[in-house]
Amino acid sequence: MNNFEFKNPTKIIFGKDTIKQLETEIPKNAKVLLLYGGGSIKKNGIYDQVKKALANIELVEFGGIPANPEYATLMEALKVVKEENITYLLAVGGGSVIDGTKFLSAAAVFDGETPWDILTKNIRTEKGMPFGTVLTLPATGSEMNSGAVITRRETKEKLAMGGPGLFPQFSILDPQVIASIPKRQLANGIADAFTHVLEQYMTYPVGAMLQDRFAESILQTLIKVAPKVLKDPTNYKAAANFMWSCTMALNGLIQKGVPTDWAVHAMGHELTALFGIDHARTLAIIAPSHYKYNFDTKKAKLARYADRVWKIKKGSKDDKAYDAIEKTVDFFHKLGIDTKLSNYTDDYEGTAEEIAKRFTDRGWLGLGEHQNLSPDKVKEIVKMSY
Repeated sequence: MNNFEFKNPTKIIFGKDTIKQLETEIPKNAKVLLLYGGGSIKKNGIYDQVKKALANIELVEFGGIPANPEYATLMEALKVVKEENITYLLAVGGGSVIDGTKFLSAAAVFDGETPWDILTKNIRTEKGMPFGTVLTLPATGSEMNSGAVITRRETKEKLAMGGPGLFPQFSILDPQVIASIPKRQLANGIADAFTHVLEQYMTYPVGAMLQDRFAESILQTLIKVAPKVLKDPTNYKAAANFMWSCTMALNGLIQKGVPTDWAVHAMGHELTALFGIDHARTLAIIAPSHYKYNFDTKKAKLARYADRVWKIKKGSKDDKAYDAIEKTVDFFHKLGIDTKLSNYTDDYEGTAEEIAKRFTDRGWLGLGEHQNLSPDKVKEIVKMSY
């Protein structure tokens, strides 16, 4: 097991009817900017619950944060933060709203030339404006980590940011909220969380027995609850296990002491930026080809994944490892998610070359757990995903 440090300061408030606890979590003298997405919270009752809980707190609202939070929209929200002298941020939404709020947390105290530098220059946020979250869509784990991904439409870029100052002070997780989520978004959430675990697990063994077991248990839980959640999102037991699995998949715990990959995300982000494909679906496009291309270096963990998660007991190590990849593809298909780029667009020729060029221009010359996945290799993986 590798050396590591671990600190996660986010307070989790989990369970039925917990949104009302907002009242005790936000300072009474705060001036709060309430941030949300397309307005679904006003249809499913969550907005009313939040407003009731914050009835005695000064509140300003900013809605319309899109999926894949858009830089231009967030800059409009930043104007509100400054003009209204906001002191506290509250994200009510899924990963996109929470990621956008993290950007605002960082940008509100940033004294550089332009907030975009936070992303292009990889500036870590040591201390941002305080914020909390009310999770409405389990998927990204952003409610209990310090990372975010922001999109800029004009340049077709999707870049990551983070730092210890971007942990939510608290996050409220009420599994009942998933009852009104469309099936497509639920499938995306399951696939997103599943791939988050794979990025931290599907590397090579380092004797981290507990981390491996944690990761495998999250994968097994998602596999088990996925059909139940998709069939009946009002099934509280399934919803609760789904929501908590998504949070645990990316709150930092399972990545401690182990090598991590994240090349699937790097490539997937480019597909979202270029084609507007749902984030989770880009991961499902890239992951199978990535594992096949890097089969030899990932074979040991693929075979372990086959044995422990998919219960594949027969065959050689190579056979088990390959079968595990196919089982993963089949799982995505059962969620209703296609796993080839050509299923999403006819205009994919040249995509691999464009992504490889972007990585070269950014200096991303060695991705993956071995830091040896060059842009030329990225090009081949993306081509395999057509």
